Amino acid sequence: MTPELQRLLDTVPAADVETGTVRLTSGGTDLEGYLAAPAGAEGRRPGVLVLHDWAGMTDHVRVRAQMLARLGHVALAGDVFGRDHQPADQGESQQLAGRFYGDVPLFRERVLANLEALRADPRVDPSRVVVMGYCFGGSGALEAARAGADVAGVVSFHGGLGTGAPAEPGSITGSVLVLTGADDPMVPISAVQEFEDELRAAGAPDWQVVTYSGALHAFAVPGVDAPEHGAAYQETADRRSWRALQDFLGEVVG
Repeated sequence: MTPELQRLLDTVPAADVETGTVRLTSGGTDLEGYLAAPAGAEGRRPGVLVLHDWAGMTDHVRVRAQMLARLGHVALAGDVFGRDHQPADQGESQQLAGRFYGDVPLFRERVLANLEALRADPRVDPSRVVVMGYCFGGSGALEAARAGADVAGVVSFHGGLGTGAPAEPGSITGSVLVLTGADDPMVPISAVQEFEDELRAAGAPDWQVVTYSGALHAFAVPGVDAPEHGAAYQETADRRSWRALQDFLGEVVG
């Protein structure tokens, strides 16, 4: 774990957390997620599926799962790419992510397989589940909503808002929270407007878009520093978006 990620984890008060591996199969592909839960928890708790960015199953998504577990949730860092298909470099990341962006049914199938694995955990209250994600994973969370997943809500951190299969009327049943950067070249204001129009047309019951000034793509991923490519970590947007997530979770899953 990098010092930046350790500092991020330390922003949540320390608590006993149990971690482990979750293995599942989707369409013949083996997936391997990372589960974090409050140690010795009794009764059923809210569950949160955390979807990775295009870098795959990195320490960042594992740390986010640990942070959520410290807050009392059962969190699964879900694997979309596959256990044997984790990218080795940015080129492979782009290729893998592009495959799913171009095949929406496959994208949704992988996300929903991880969602069902989380629901199957006996510590999880299946009526109190949220899907969230970063960048590529934020897009995946929105695809879960469009697919009609029976979840309390979905949250996208600097995720792409477009899709090859817009939501049908009545398909989105849970709350939607989009956290985006005002200067993210991958999510221009026109994309935000088109997404809002999609939600209106679909009759989404509860949605909110929060825009952070000066924030580029990947503003909530510590260590990202590529402003020349439109992506950089921003501490203020990260801190505020994490608070927005906590408020959202408090409302929709308690």
